[in-house]
Amino acid sequence: MKIAITCPASLPATPFGGILMVAVNLAKNLNNLGHDVTIYTSNLNFKNKKMIFDKKLIKIDKSNGFTIKRSNVILKIFTYFVNPGLYFLLKNDKPDIIHVVGVRSFQAFIAALISKMEKIPMIVTDYGGLTTHPEIKSGSFIKKFLYKLQSPMIKFIMNQSKTIIAANEYELKDFSNIIKTNKIKIIRNGVDFESLQSPKFNFKNKNQINGRMLLFVGRFDYVKGIDILIEGFSKICFEKEFLDVKLIIMGSDFGFKNKMMNLIKDKKIGNRIKIIENPHRDEVISAYHAAEFLVLPSRWELSPLTPLEGFACKKTVISCDIAGIPSVIKNEKNGILIESENSGDLAKSIKKLLKNEDFCKNLSIQGFKEIQDKLNSKFMVKQFLETYAEIIERYEK
Repeated sequence: MKIAITCPASLPATPFGGILMVAVNLAKNLNNLGHDVTIYTSNLNFKNKKMIFDKKLIKIDKSNGFTIKRSNVILKIFTYFVNPGLYFLLKNDKPDIIHVVGVRSFQAFIAALISKMEKIPMIVTDYGGLTTHPEIKSGSFIKKFLYKLQSPMIKFIMNQSKTIIAANEYELKDFSNIIKTNKIKIIRNGVDFESLQSPKFNFKNKNQINGRMLLFVGRFDYVKGIDILIEGFSKICFEKEFLDVKLIIMGSDFGFKNKMMNLIKDKKIGNRIKIIENPHRDEVISAYHAAEFLVLPSRWELSPLTPLEGFACKKTVISCDIAGIPSVIKNEKNGILIESENSGDLAKSIKKLLKNEDFCKNLSIQGFKEIQDKLNSKFMVKQFLETYAEIIERYEK
């Protein structure tokens, strides 16, 4: 099967976030099953700790057996990347099916145009929160205006798709807010289990960390709750039994870095926190394995991948009981869910896991089993392949 995957960004721009990893893991596993897979994307790159559109990136590249085809971005509006060359790349290749990853994107709109013009079946997955993302209501005027402006394009994309894939029940409701249809089905996220099993180096040795460490991985963004994390961590920092504990914050700046640094300074805990900006993928995996557990007090998530990656590395997670997070984290079964915005509750949960190693380990084991059984890329890809086959067969009749 000749499969096209469209996504706003791809390798090597791993700090871009979850949808990039979904597309890459999907392509890798489809290729391993013998399919001809190409990711069509922008020329986004992260160099010297900055996000750039890199004209020197190879336009047609190979990674893990699949192909990546990039075209240059001529206009950037926040995380909306306009690269018209994508149209010709996709049109000329004539795939059997198009899989859109990230609906609120120029790449998705181009995919829908090609699907309609060339009569190629298309499915969509989003993972971005089309109606539920906090910025839709609380963002700046210009962002809210642009979201509104996108509405006709999003409806066109969803109407053109033969099947709409939701990652969980929460996202299914999100899609249903836009389009009333029976073509929405649930395929839960899965992570690349094998790639997460072998860290390339000892994270603590490399970063000269003695004692225990907690880990946050995600964008430096208000919605990720980094201020709640710092506030909660500061409440335990000076207690005698936790003097050896450090917090590692890894991610890319999406506008919150200065506030984050000022808060750390105000709390006088700079010596207890290490910031790693735009980390390499190997560094993230090594940090997973070195951490006691992950702390991710997000104000909103649709279907977060980071907890799944933590589970794959036998680490449990503390997060919040809101939005799509409970679809991944089950309180006191594979992790701990706290009340959103509650730094005191967060501090108590951190202390609970640090003081009770057996309890922490049992949660980690349960999360690891879930990854082995179902929440992995191979299981996810099997379901996608079945969906592709059904759509193509139905389309050809």
